Amino acid sequence: MNGVKRLLSLDREDMTDLERELFLKDFNRVAAEYFEPDGAPDLEITRSEDGFLVCVIFGARRIKNVRRLN
Repeated sequence: MNGVKRLLSLDREDMTDLERELFLKDFNRVAAEYFEPDGAPDLEITRSEDGFLVCVIFGARRIKNVRRLN
């Protein structure tokens, strides 16, 4: 991929449905390490002056205790 195509591929307005689904699946996996999720998360992406504002909202029944590995 040349420089122009690479630059254009990084500057898009929205994610595809597949990308959104994959992101939320990855996010769920990480969030489940810290929370007990209650339902599916919602993803909102808004264009800003500096790029994008990304908001992930999800419900959780509890916050899990995280144990240090020592």
